Amino acid sequence: MSETTGLSTFAKDVHAGLTSTPKCLSSKYFYDETGDQLFQTIMGLDEYYLTRSEFEIFENQKEEILKSFLGNDASFNLVELGAGDGTKTKVLINYFAKNKVDFSYSPIDISQHVLDLLLEDLQKLNPKLKVNAIQGDYFDALAKLNENHFQKEVVLFLGSNIGNFSNGSAPKFLKRLGDNLSPGDLLLIGFDLMKDPNVILNAYNDASGITKAFNLNLLDRINSELGANFDIDSFDHFPTYNPVTGETRSYLISTKKQEVFIEATGESYAFDIWEPIHMEVSQKYSMNTIHQFAAQAGFKVVKDFTDENNFFVDSLWEKI
Repeated sequence: MSETTGLSTFAKDVHAGLTSTPKCLSSKYFYDETGDQLFQTIMGLDEYYLTRSEFEIFENQKEEILKSFLGNDASFNLVELGAGDGTKTKVLINYFAKNKVDFSYSPIDISQHVLDLLLEDLQKLNPKLKVNAIQGDYFDALAKLNENHFQKEVVLFLGSNIGNFSNGSAPKFLKRLGDNLSPGDLLLIGFDLMKDPNVILNAYNDASGITKAFNLNLLDRINSELGANFDIDSFDHFPTYNPVTGETRSYLISTKKQEVFIEATGESYAFDIWEPIHMEVSQKYSMNTIHQFAAQAGFKVVKDFTDENNFFVDSLWEKI
């Protein structure tokens, strides 16, 4: 069908991706309930160093992080973009609460399921914590928060989520993020650093096949929600890493010539044998690039918090 008016955003995006050259699907649709569970498993894998490295930073440097967050202020609102289950953030939240810091927490996520789980958990751990959870788009949520901007905002964008943007679109996103903040507000943003290419590639190609299942689950979701007939077993997972650009890409490869029909769009989509679907980009960065991003987006770098192996950095920026 050439006319996509009336389709859900999900159906429109899938149709656009499968009619583009090369084919692609948006990684933002990975996170249904099954996708959430699979990603929680990925974060615990031996090969997936990212979560472990950032967790180490928070555990070992939480006192310095708190001092940097407070500065000369007595309180702040902790805003987290893409909060997920808040595993790492809880290290900071519990430390702040233990030290009787005056702060509130505003987790933002596209997944209501994840937010519900996070709220339930936080209620058990910190029943007195002031929580304002917001489901939806980052910038819409930030705009709502800015309507009642009475204290410093400290925004968290963790887990190298910025790495899901291309090098061309990341500065635009960061500039827009900065435009939604006021001078003096802070941004703590996680970046996965360039390192041994084998370490990076193994993180996206784990021996137990969980990352493969995570990618294939999106085809399952299209089948169940949009009435498609993807033969999941006829697609394989293939990641790549370019040590020059720092770009990791994940693909699903059609292992046979086939057609897939999607009821929601009324269209059939042809695949050649070995044709790829681009699923995700995970960018790795140098410190120079990170500091350039800060300056371009209207921030100054306050401090860089790195893990022991220098695999990962949480860079703290202040809005100028």
